[in-house]
Amino acid sequence: MITIKPANRAASSDLVTVLGAHGSAAECQCQRYRLERGESFANTPVEARAERLLDQAACGDSRAPRSSGLIAFLDDEPVGWCAVAPRAEYSGLVRNSNQTAWRGRQEDRSDPAVWAVTCVFTRVGYRGRGVATALAAATPDFARAGGARRVEAYPITVADARWGEEHPGPLGIYLEAGFTVIHRPSKRRAVVSIDV
Repeated sequence: MITIKPANRAASSDLVTVLGAHGSAAECQCQRYRLERGESFANTPVEARAERLLDQAACGDSRAPRSSGLIAFLDDEPVGWCAVAPRAEYSGLVRNSNQTAWRGRQEDRSDPAVWAVTCVFTRVGYRGRGVATALAAATPDFARAGGARRVEAYPITVADARWGEEHPGPLGIYLEAGFTVIHRPSKRRAVVSIDV
């Protein structure tokens, strides 16, 4: 049975276990869109990125006013992670008008009532069991509790995702979770949305 918890209601070790020690998730630590101007993976050590993620997620602090994501459990085993927060908190996403998410769209990128899913990740060995879909389906309630009126995501639409391109997850998980396609900025990516 899959259960989903806000990350602040899970232990830091659960999130560390999900992201693992190798691969794109371990490398990124969900900081791709949170790096400030002038920061990059090359000049911001992975240890610093991991520390930032644990702080953003508020793991283990059930009294924290908010967490930056959700952790999925299969029975008691941590198996998945979903980064979801106000879109305006993803400075790298908001400031770059060349991002695929913005091509052909005109809207207030800093609207605090629009939340963004920037990563959906399932541990190796637990894929194909509905974990990613369960995480996507949990985002509307989680975001609504934080004051959102809409959640959007930027899924990949092709099977041959390149390294670092697959982080938002495939389009199918969002469609199964009730999101609708609102924009097709490229052949490889869609923008999906759900009102909460």
